[in-house]
Amino acid sequence: VQLQACGGGLVQPGGSLRLSCAASGRTFSTYHMGWFRQAPGKEREFVARISGKGISADYAEPVKDRFTIARDNAKNTVYLQMSSLKPEDTAVYYCAAGSYCSSSSARYDYWGQGTLVTVSS
Repeated sequence: VQLQACGGGLVQPGGSLRLSCAASGRTFSTYHMGWFRQAPGKEREFVARISGKGISADYAEPVKDRFTIARDNAKNTVYLQMSSLKPEDTAVYYCAAGSYCSSSSARYDYWGQGTLVTVSS
C-alpha cells in the first residue's frame, strides 16, 4: 500500500483545513487508518483513527470535538477535517495504514510522506 497525503498549509488560528490521504491498491477497506502528527522537537503522536469500514473512530484528547476523521473506500481516501485550529496543532501530519485500529504508531505498517500544517497569524 502506498499512501499520499496532501492538504497541509498555512492557516490562521481558528481556521479550518482538510487533509486527504490517497491509497493505492484494491484492498483499502481492509486497512484501518490513522492520522499522526509530529511537531518540531517532539515525538510523533496519535491524532485519530478509523476502522476499515468506517464504523468506528477515535481521537486524541487534544483534538476531540475539533477534528473529524472519515474515509471513502470507493475513492481509497481517508480525510482529516480540522477546525478551530490552534498554534499547538502545528506539525507534520502523517497518515498510516495497518491491520489494527490502534492509537499506537507501532501498529501501522504503511505511512504517507507527511504534510505540513502551520497554524499562525
